[in-house]
Amino acid sequence: MPRPSWDEYFMKICDVVAERSTCKRHNFGAVIARDKRLLATGYNGAPKGMPHCLELGCLRDELGIPSGTKHEICRGVHAEQNAIIQCALHGVSSKDATMYVNGIPCKICAKIIINAGISRVVYSGDYADKEAFELFKQAGVKMDKLKWKKS
Repeated sequence: MPRPSWDEYFMKICDVVAERSTCKRHNFGAVIARDKRLLATGYNGAPKGMPHCLELGCLRDELGIPSGTKHEICRGVHAEQNAIIQCALHGVSSKDATMYVNGIPCKICAKIIINAGISRVVYSGDYADKEAFELFKQAGVKMDKLKWKKS
């Protein structure tokens, strides 16, 4: 079996991180890496110490809110946000890093990624909110879709 590329390697880690998600709708993971080194990970779920959607139910489902809209209604913190928060908590710069995500970031996460200095986003899946593409283009953040089979 051939060795995975670095993008495949970090995306595999991203998929394992997503398994920790407590969201009832989507299991997203994020990995921040630079110079072939893992800097931080994050998955989507309720803020630290608060009840999870798996326990309380999904408010967005109860209100019939379509995927990719009205992100502010969700009690969860997105995977991308949690990975950047981990960098901040532990004093690790995300400047010029690559973020691996198993879905297209939403527009809110795209703005946070841009301000965190992340220069490249590699994603493997789709998401209903596609506004990140234009934001990343304007900010000069490279965006690459990784086409691969999950193991």
